[in-house]
Amino acid sequence: MTPPVTSPGETHSTSYRGLLSIPDLPVLLVGITFLRLGESMLFLTLVLYTLARFSSPELAGLVAFAAVAPGLIISPLAGAVLDRVGPGIAVTIDMAVSAALMFCLIAADQLGQVRPAVLLTLVSLLSLTSPLSAAGVRVLLPRLVTPAAYDRVNALDTAVYAIVGVAGPALAGLLVGLTGANFALGAIAAVFGGAAVCIGRIRRLPGLSASSRSLIHDMLNGVAIVARQPTLRGLAVSYSLYQVTWGILFIVVPVFVTQRFAHALGTSVTGLIWAAMGLAGGVGALAAGRFRTAGRERRVMAIGMIVTALAAWPIAAELGLGGLIIGLMLAGLVSGPIDVGLLTLRQRRTDPSQLGRVLSVSISLNMAGFPLGSALAGMLIGHSLALTFILAGLSSLLAAIAVGIIPKGDPQCVHAPAS
Repeated sequence: MTPPVTSPGETHSTSYRGLLSIPDLPVLLVGITFLRLGESMLFLTLVLYTLARFSSPELAGLVAFAAVAPGLIISPLAGAVLDRVGPGIAVTIDMAVSAALMFCLIAADQLGQVRPAVLLTLVSLLSLTSPLSAAGVRVLLPRLVTPAAYDRVNALDTAVYAIVGVAGPALAGLLVGLTGANFALGAIAAVFGGAAVCIGRIRRLPGLSASSRSLIHDMLNGVAIVARQPTLRGLAVSYSLYQVTWGILFIVVPVFVTQRFAHALGTSVTGLIWAAMGLAGGVGALAAGRFRTAGRERRVMAIGMIVTALAAWPIAAELGLGGLIIGLMLAGLVSGPIDVGLLTLRQRRTDPSQLGRVLSVSISLNMAGFPLGSALAGMLIGHSLALTFILAGLSSLLAAIAVGIIPKGDPQCVHAPAS
C-alpha cells in the first residue's frame, strides 16, 4: 500500500494549534471555508428562488434533487479523473464551472427565460462537477497530515462546514429577502471564485494513480473496491438513510417557516434557523475531535442518529416554531460527531493510493439519500407536513439500526485488491 504523502506536518503536534502550523493546511482551510460557504448558500438560495418564482414546493424538491443526483451518478468517473489530475486541480475546475453556471442562471433570469426545464437543466449541470470538490477536499486533507491527526483535522473540517453553516444560510436568507435571488447568486459565484484562488495556491499534489489503464478501468475499479469493502458498504447504507432526513428537512423547514411569515421575513427567519443549527454543529464537531472517536465511531454514529430521529419528530414537528429551532439545533449538535466518525472510519479503512476514486464513489453513495429525501418531501408536503417530519425521523432511526452492519474492530486501513 502506498503511504500517505509526507510533509513537514508529521513533526508537528496534533493539537488544533499544531495543525495550523502545517504548511499549506491554513490556506487549504481558508479555501474550504469559501467552498463550504458557497455550498451552504447555494442550496438554500436555490430552494428560496424556486419558491419565490414558482410557488411550488414540488419543484423545489426536484431542484434540490437535481442539484445532487447527477453528480452522484457521474461520481465514479469524477473519482478516476481526480486520481489522475490531482485534488487541487480537480477542486479548482469545479469552482470555476460552478461560478460560470451561477452567472448563466442570473442572465437567464434577467432575460425572463427561466422556466422549470431551464432551471432544472442548469442545476443538473452544476451538479455534474460537484464530486470533484466533494472528494477532492477529502483527499487533500489526509495527504497533508499523518494518520495520527485524522481525528483533529476531520473535526476542523467538519467544524468549518458547520460554522459556515451559521453564516451561509443566514446570509443567503438575508440576501434573497432584502436584495433578491440574483444578487445572492452573484455573491455565491464570487465566493466560489475565492475558493478557487486559495486552493490554487496550495503546492501541487500529483494524482495518486500512475496507472496506464483507461479512465473507465479506474472508474470501475473504484466501484469494485467500495463494493468489496464491508465498512464502505455499511457506511453507504447507514449514512445514506441518515441523509434522507436532511434532504427532507432541507425542503420542509423553508415551507414550514414561510407558511408562518411573509415571504421576505420568512426567508430571513429560515436562514437564521439554519444558522443556529450550524453553530450547534460546529460545537459538536470540535468536541468530537477533542475527545476522539477512533475505535468508537459506530457507537457515536448510532447515538447521534437516534437523537436526530427524535429531533425531527416529535420535537421539530409537534412543538411549533420553538420546537423546530430546538430540534434543528439538537440535530446539528450531533451531526458533528456523526460526520467526524464517518470521515475517520472511512479514511482508516481506505488504501491511500486509491483514495480519489474510492472516496468519490463512497461519498456519492453516502449522500444518495439527500436528493431522495428532498424529492419525497416535495411530494409529501402538499398532503401532510406532519407526515413529512415523521418520515424524516424514521429515516434516521433506520440509519441508526443500519450502523450495526458496519464491521467492528480497530479501524485500520485495509489493503484493497490490486487493480
